[in-house]
Amino acid sequence: MIKLKTVTVDKLRFKKELSMIEQLSIKHFVFNWVGCPPEGLDEFLPLEYTEDVLAKMEASDGTVLCIEEQEQFRYATITEDNQIVIAFLDSNKELKHRVFSLDEVVNKR
Repeated sequence: MIKLKTVTVDKLRFKKELSMIEQLSIKHFVFNWVGCPPEGLDEFLPLEYTEDVLAKMEASDGTVLCIEEQEQFRYATITEDNQIVIAFLDSNKELKHRVFSLDEVVNKR
């Protein structure tokens, strides 16, 4: 897995709503990011579209995906600058965000 730079939320401008194409793009990215599970993303990590504070595809209630040393996936979204962002809880249960650049997305394929 690629080690990514962690950024603070005040440095990001999130979209307020996501088009269906953006939602599907996020699901496709996450599917590839977790290693293309044979059972499919919807069984492995069900994502639901919500627009609470920001538009995002978040893990369904009860679904836990651990990433890199005790970090738990919470949601994925897209910024106003069209960057893909993964949000996770760190080992201290603090919400952190990682931004994937276009180069990282292309090289991950």
